[in-house]
Amino acid sequence: MNRVKVMGIVNVTPDSFSDGGKYFKSSEACRRAENMIEEGADILDIGGESTRPGAEPVEWAEEWSRIKDVVLNLVDSGVPLSVDTYHPQTAQRAVDSGVKIINCVKKEPLQQMLDILRKNKDVLLISDASYWGISPFVSVDDSRLENLYEFKGRIWLDPMIGFSTTREEDLSLIRHVPHIAKYAPVLVGASRKRIVKKLTGQKVTGKNLGGNLAIAAWCALNGASAVRVHDVEETVQMLKVIGAIETV
Repeated sequence: MNRVKVMGIVNVTPDSFSDGGKYFKSSEACRRAENMIEEGADILDIGGESTRPGAEPVEWAEEWSRIKDVVLNLVDSGVPLSVDTYHPQTAQRAVDSGVKIINCVKKEPLQQMLDILRKNKDVLLISDASYWGISPFVSVDDSRLENLYEFKGRIWLDPMIGFSTTREEDLSLIRHVPHIAKYAPVLVGASRKRIVKKLTGQKVTGKNLGGNLAIAAWCALNGASAVRVHDVEETVQMLKVIGAIETV
């Protein structure tokens, strides 16, 4: 197993499905981020808009106002920052502030995000694998694959588990990780998603850590380059143990 990076989730939102706005204040978000660094996070993913089902959309100006102070306080932390946004305006301001990764969960703005990459040679983009035709539910798009290869590893692919998908669809996406990894580095974000609740029957958020770790472990062993998680310390421990077992 190659060294799998752990991306820690920092939600600067009042309505996150997973932490209920616990880190909405900039000071609390920064404190949580610093704890994640101590726990071993390789990347911090900062988001100002909830992606939970039914969440109200947030305009880019409001989104940026939520995360700006967090970004500026953490940009020199020694850990690369990612901004979780589908607004090109937010992404550009984040990149101008020193952010190195754009995590875009929607397909529509991807061409604008690629324009940002073209102007900033040290920035990476995480995008929906299905946009490039790399998904169990769509056909491979050769013209877009040419665009993917243009960036030579600067685009990571996310199978997008838990985005208006059924249990069986999520399982299919997880099983597809080895195939996606043939095209580009894969980041899997399955932390505290409904798939674990559906598989285990455990409905209480935070009580299904074992299921989350199982998905992260399987993806790490099957080609994922990074996992996006809330529970950094436990995920880092799990990956260290797997790495030790695999060492020969």
